[in-house]
Amino acid sequence: MLFGDYRVEVVPDAEFRLDGGAMFGIVPRALWSQSCPPDEHNRIRMNMNCLFVEAGRERIVVETGIGDKWSAKHEAMYGITRRRPLADSIKAATGYDAGDITIVVNTHLHFDHAGGNTTRGAAGDIIPAFPNARYFVSRDEYEHAESPHERDRASYLPENWRPVRASGQLELKDANYEVVPGLRMETIAGHSRTMQCARLERGGRTLFGFADLVPMRAHVALAWIMGYDLYPVETLEAKRRLLPQAARENWLCLFYHEPDAPLCRVAESGDKFKTIPYGQVQEDP
Repeated sequence: MLFGDYRVEVVPDAEFRLDGGAMFGIVPRALWSQSCPPDEHNRIRMNMNCLFVEAGRERIVVETGIGDKWSAKHEAMYGITRRRPLADSIKAATGYDAGDITIVVNTHLHFDHAGGNTTRGAAGDIIPAFPNARYFVSRDEYEHAESPHERDRASYLPENWRPVRASGQLELKDANYEVVPGLRMETIAGHSRTMQCARLERGGRTLFGFADLVPMRAHVALAWIMGYDLYPVETLEAKRRLLPQAARENWLCLFYHEPDAPLCRVAESGDKFKTIPYGQVQEDP
């Protein structure tokens, strides 16, 4: 779709599953299971919705999903169901090949956001999946990924960024920076200290990618916060600030892990919020 003078597409990577209790923290299963029914292993359906932005000569992918380097054991553990490689999904949605992408942006380097940064080459080695792209990540996030602590070490797999660093394609950015005019990355504490969200502003409209701050539509409820978040009180503060603004200013909101309707508007009623899937309301021209 056109977003001002830019083209924007949402590119789903693959369905996967994580424990529902971990995804909703202190919220009782009796509540979250109504929105996200769990399977026999207490896991819920999720996806990874990458954002494609075509801005003049730049062809940008924000996030790269979970990647295709997993063993059969871990594919089963995470319930990964992949219809096709991410590069094929990008081609289907945009018409561009992996070699046409000029910039790859990671909000953070957890394996389900940066797994598709790299892939296995013909010789079995791990190589950048986007051979002609510059890869952007904040310096703070990169430094944390290289020295994680026990609480989040399992989320960081160096194979997802070190080959990109070795190839000279990785560029370390400030805590807040502009990718191209109108597309900004903003560090917002909560999920971690260094995760970023994407804000695209063109033609008087705003598209906001919440990354793991509000990962699914169900998480617009203020107290519905992931158990994975390192700083849940700061997540709550950020949601209290951003969700009313999203409703008031009619943002188009991208929920990265939402499996069914990742692009939505947010509506506010009192201190509660609901999502309206894109296309179910009269949209801006």
